[in-house]
Amino acid sequence: MSNKEVKSALKNARDAIKNKEFKEALKHCKAALKLEKNNYNAWVFIGVAASELEQPDQAQTAYRKALELEPEQLLAWQGLANLYEKSDQTDFKAELPKVYQKLIELYESSDKTKCYEAIRKLADIFHMEKDYLQVARVWRRLIQLKEGEGANKAELLQLWQQMTCLLSDSMEDHDNETQQHLIAAFEKAMVLSDNVPGEDHRKLSADYLKCLSQVSPPLCFSLTHTQLQWGKKVFSQPPIVQVLPLKKMVTKYLFSTIIWVCSEDAGRCFSRLLELDPDSGLGHLGLGIRALEEGKCDDSIKYLAQGLKRMRSSLVGWCSLAQAQLKMHRYSDCATSCSQGLKLGGAGEEALGQKLLRLRLEALVRTGDEHTADQLSDANNDPVLVALKGRAYLQKGQVDQVLQVTSQLLVTLTYLFSNLSLLQAAAQSPACGEYYFVLGRLYWDMGEESRRDRSKAHTHLLKAAKLDPYLGSVFCYLGHYYREVARDQGRARGCYKRAFELDSNDAESGAASVDLSMNEGDMDTALAVLQSVIQRATPGSAKWAWMRRGLYHLKVGQHPQACADLQAALRADPQDWVCWECLGEAYLNRRSFTSALKAFAKAQLLNPSSIYSLYQTAAIKQTLGKFKEAAAEYLQIIAQEDYVPALKGLGECLLSLARCLMEDYRDGGAIDLIQQAIQYLFRAVELRPDLSCLWKLLGDACTSVSTVAPNRARVVVPGPLAGLQPPDQGHLLNQGHTLRVGERCYGRALKLMPESSSLWYDLGLNYYHQACLPPCLQELEHNSVLLQLEKALQCVKKAIMLNSSNHSYWNALGVVAMSKASTSIVCVILLFASFLLHLLSQLSHEAFKIAQSLEPLYVNCWIGQALIAEMVGSYDTMDLFRHTTELRTHTEGVKGYAYWVCATLLDKSNRDSELYRYNIVQMNAVSAAQVALSKYTERIQTDPDAFVMLGFLNEHLQLKKQAVLAYQRCVCLEMDCVCLRVTVYGRALCNTGQWEEAVHVYSSTPLEVLHDLAGLALAYCRAGLIPESISAYEKALMVTSTEKEKAYILTSLALLQHRLGNMDSAKTLLFKCSMLKEPVPESLLCLCALGLVHGDSTLASAALTELLKQGRATGAAVEQRCLLTCTLLALQGNYSAVQREASRAVHSNPGNPSLWALLSRLVPQYYPRKAKRALLYSGVNQLACGRHSGEDRSRNALKTMQRAVLLCPDDPAVWAGLMAACHTENTACSLSGTTPGRRGLEQVLMAVVSEKGRSPLAQALEGWVLQQAVTGLTSGGQLEQAEALCSQVLSVSPEHPAVVLLLRQVQCEHLLLSSAGTALPASVLEQLSSAVSANHTSVAAWHWLAEVYRTQGLLVQAVMAYRQSLQLASQLDLHSGKMACLLRLALLLKVPGDEWKELVLEATTEALKLGPSPVALLVQALLHFATKMSARETRRLLERLVYFSSQGYPETVACVARWYLLRHLHAKDDLELMDTLVDDAKASGDSRLLEFHTRLTSC
Repeated sequence: MSNKEVKSALKNARDAIKNKEFKEALKHCKAALKLEKNNYNAWVFIGVAASELEQPDQAQTAYRKALELEPEQLLAWQGLANLYEKSDQTDFKAELPKVYQKLIELYESSDKTKCYEAIRKLADIFHMEKDYLQVARVWRRLIQLKEGEGANKAELLQLWQQMTCLLSDSMEDHDNETQQHLIAAFEKAMVLSDNVPGEDHRKLSADYLKCLSQVSPPLCFSLTHTQLQWGKKVFSQPPIVQVLPLKKMVTKYLFSTIIWVCSEDAGRCFSRLLELDPDSGLGHLGLGIRALEEGKCDDSIKYLAQGLKRMRSSLVGWCSLAQAQLKMHRYSDCATSCSQGLKLGGAGEEALGQKLLRLRLEALVRTGDEHTADQLSDANNDPVLVALKGRAYLQKGQVDQVLQVTSQLLVTLTYLFSNLSLLQAAAQSPACGEYYFVLGRLYWDMGEESRRDRSKAHTHLLKAAKLDPYLGSVFCYLGHYYREVARDQGRARGCYKRAFELDSNDAESGAASVDLSMNEGDMDTALAVLQSVIQRATPGSAKWAWMRRGLYHLKVGQHPQACADLQAALRADPQDWVCWECLGEAYLNRRSFTSALKAFAKAQLLNPSSIYSLYQTAAIKQTLGKFKEAAAEYLQIIAQEDYVPALKGLGECLLSLARCLMEDYRDGGAIDLIQQAIQYLFRAVELRPDLSCLWKLLGDACTSVSTVAPNRARVVVPGPLAGLQPPDQGHLLNQGHTLRVGERCYGRALKLMPESSSLWYDLGLNYYHQACLPPCLQELEHNSVLLQLEKALQCVKKAIMLNSSNHSYWNALGVVAMSKASTSIVCVILLFASFLLHLLSQLSHEAFKIAQSLEPLYVNCWIGQALIAEMVGSYDTMDLFRHTTELRTHTEGVKGYAYWVCATLLDKSNRDSELYRYNIVQMNAVSAAQVALSKYTERIQTDPDAFVMLGFLNEHLQLKKQAVLAYQRCVCLEMDCVCLRVTVYGRALCNTGQWEEAVHVYSSTPLEVLHDLAGLALAYCRAGLIPESISAYEKALMVTSTEKEKAYILTSLALLQHRLGNMDSAKTLLFKCSMLKEPVPESLLCLCALGLVHGDSTLASAALTELLKQGRATGAAVEQRCLLTCTLLALQGNYSAVQREASRAVHSNPGNPSLWALLSRLVPQYYPRKAKRALLYSGVNQLACGRHSGEDRSRNALKTMQRAVLLCPDDPAVWAGLMAACHTENTACSLSGTTPGRRGLEQVLMAVVSEKGRSPLAQALEGWVLQQAVTGLTSGGQLEQAEALCSQVLSVSPEHPAVVLLLRQVQCEHLLLSSAGTALPASVLEQLSSAVSANHTSVAAWHWLAEVYRTQGLLVQAVMAYRQSLQLASQLDLHSGKMACLLRLALLLKVPGDEWKELVLEATTEALKLGPSPVALLVQALLHFATKMSARETRRLLERLVYFSSQGYPETVACVARWYLLRHLHAKDDLELMDTLVDDAKASGDSRLLEFHTRLTSC
């Protein structure tokens, strides 16, 4: 019953598989397996169904189970093969060959056709896997089966040919067995081939020959002689038929003894093979080995190299090539060839491998490889290797190891080395050229005497060259001999050339060959050698070739090529200081001074004792104008030795520095430098008196003292140079004597170079300067002065005769000739020039204009333009003179500018004009003119007008002591000076408190002017001489011209009478003042104070009433009037009004700290009930001054407000003040970069103010507190709380425009932060505009709206909003509002085009009209920086903000100006001004700028 069910289930499974119902088949199979667990067919059916259902693992398991049950059944094996063939799994593919092999075994006895098919599939798999040995075996089995069946000849031929095709791929990688199968296949195919010698047979033969040419030589050699003879018979017709047997014979010869290789038969065989096959590797190898044995090493290397290209696996070829290269002393190539051969070593080739190893070690030893001795550590048994080991130790300098190896050799080879010297060794081996070379080199190294003995060094070197013509070192030493001993440059050059040809790595012989070729003028040959070496050289090698070619290019003026070649030489040896010096020379000739500096600095670093590098570094710095650094370098050289070029360069640098100082009118420092220059130049002259340039420099140094003032021109000159005794000391000479020393120096220079036009010109100028000396220094009569001028004229004429194209000579000739002319002629010429100037002023202007365009920095052109402008009355006169002082200090320009500055300052009517603001205020004219005039008076000390102007400017700058000194020098210059100069001197003395001296000065001249009499009266008063002061004032009263002047004099007299105790007289005088038509406020103040002092409230009240009628007070008068009023009220007993009056003044002037301080003093004294509020007023005063804990931790607004809260906890104003103080502290922390510590107090404090507020002013106070709270929350980033606070207030009072505006501002801020750069909708902007319009009287609201427009890119709307706020501030007369509007308008920096420039300029100009504004000046400076960064005006504006910040400028403005000024100076590469700026930053504690400067200098 069970078997029937199993059969039924299997039948159903078979039917389901036929119907492709594989799942049903699986069910039936499983049912069958339940009945019969080991049913073979069930497992096979499961495998088939699972395979079709793409369940390969289940299928494989089923088939494997079936194979376990019946391994010899085909069905499971076939299914498993089909499964593996269909699947792409790697493990299935790996198992497929085993399955095919089993199928082949099963099919072999049952089905031959399927067996052949399985064999072919198996062969294809092995072929794909490149397992050619298995391919050959499987295919041989197929052929055996076919032969067993009795297949015909054609079918077998086809199978053998298919086998050759399968095995022909990658024949070089086949092992010997595979190659044997391949050769056997070719032989069988050729035997079975019928069409001989047909086309198929020819193709088969060609493939066979190709195969034989690629198989290994031992295998070829294993072919029998019979096969070779058979091949000759078969291929008797075409030439290709002869190739195969020839290759076999060549192989036989190559693997035979050397005698066979050298035989004639072998040679004919090699030649014939190359004739038939020019690319035959065997033929080339044979000829190479034959040439090696014949001693033709060049030909041997050539043939062997060609043969090894075809047969790289030939060990014989590599060994022969290594031998040839060793004989030609190509040790590196020999080592490489040995290494290639050792990689191919196989069985049966141990002898060749040992030979290659020995050759390699010998080559490495001769190359000097330091690791060779380690490779010879096991060479104790081979004497040759031991000797090589000793040589390796000797090259490494390990003498102990060398002696040990030598002892070992002496023990083992006693018979050979006993008592053997180098001469005996050469005698025993007469064919060894190396012994003779060592002998010759030994004689060469023994000294000069043995070198000259031809029988020693020369004879042995010639013998070595004859025995070993490939030893390049022999020819190198022969070249040394012919060059240094025989002096035969031709032979030396030939020897060096031969040595370099033999060894292209011999830098010594190559360099010597090139040097001799260049010395003989054969540049083409030398350059050809260098070019060949450089082309072959790898990066970082062939230093000698690169360097010599670089020096050649440097010599012929090809400086870029020289730089490139010398850089390549340095890549080979970066530590060669000579090469660095050569590179520096190349850079210097190319005018690349910075690169040359770096090169010479590197050379100096490598060789600190090199004076040349240090000198060139100093010379380059001198060329670049870095005279201080150059002088320091020259001093280092002079400290080592008296190097004349360094002394000369040092003198030139010091003289150049002196001229720079004289151009800046710093004459004292210039004289010191001139004196040092004379000392060093005199040292140079003592060493080399034959150099004209040194005498000229000495003459220049002595003549340069003519520029400074005579009292400054005192120089210490060495005794021999001055011609004074004692000669070993220096002598102090005045200006005249120093000029005469310069004259003698020029004379010595002209003796050495009489045809030098510049020397004649310099001598002429020297004579001219001597003639122009003051009479006290000339020590000559008038005729002698004319003689000096005549000499000067003749010298200049001589210079023109030698060089008539120099304009300076002609100019000097005119000057000297004019000086020599008579006074009348000069007057006539000057008169004519005056008329000509008036008639041709326009032409002069055009000429100066053209000159300015050609040379904008030529100061004389600008001075000429300024003089013409002065003559025609132009407004640009002062500006032109100012520009001349900015270009450089010039006497005419300085005096003209100072005159116009003083004239403008004296004109009191132009203070509000735009011209005054620009020329005086914005241009900082007073300071600039004072500095320039100080330099002028140091140089020109005989001009009293200049001293008067200098004193006047010093007074304006509050430099009182300097003003006194200036006026004093003016008075000393002119003893009979006019009254004006005496009186200004007296005024200056009064300003410094020197009252007695002032009285003396005033009394020294008759006084008739009111100001002078008033000054004398003041001096008397301050000196304590009251009666004399009263008399002086009475005289002044007589010369008054206006009632205002009379009022001031009467007031002064009243004060003096009061001091004397004459109260009635004082009152009378003050009453007279008050009765005048133009009473002055000072008289009324005095009258009121007099009444208050004496308790006369009526008098004080009347005077105060008149005083209040004078109009609104400004400045200090506000505090004075408030103090007088409060005092009067207190005198009258109206104490409550005292506090009201002070409060009213504070309300009118809330920014005046003095009024707040007065209020805080008055309230406790006169209103005790509100005494506690005094702390509130003090706190508000501190808030107005900006005092916070960051400046003073003990006295600040927060501390004061906290005390006020403790005293007055019920006062809402105190809590409001505390909120303001907390906001101030948070703002200060944010600006300083620290975390604010008082956040979140706004709502609490606002609630307290609302709770405490019960007064009528509570609503206004709550409104202010609300704005303060919202501002604090917004600045702290708490926008949600700020918005909720505004909404809470609006819920109580919805119709509050200010609160609506606050809410819109907070919402806008929140929207801007959340939109992340997205533009606001138009509806939102409309709501914001409506909110601001509802608060149309708020200037800050319009500012906020303009800022919103700016962030949205609506610049036109922003400008309109700012203009609206400016109009509103003007209507409300808010000075700070107008200033803020203009500055914000100027800060719209992102507006493109010229409109932005005009907008910024207009806004800042208007701001400066309102009053001094450092921010406006900064914006103007930044405008110039953005448009003309490198302009001089940019530097001037920024320097004004940086260096004159003491005028009340905020430190922030100075810091920003420093930042941009540093960028400007860095772009201009002005190192000196950068250092000055850094010093100022250090003094100001500007760490931000110092960090920026560090970053700039490090880039």
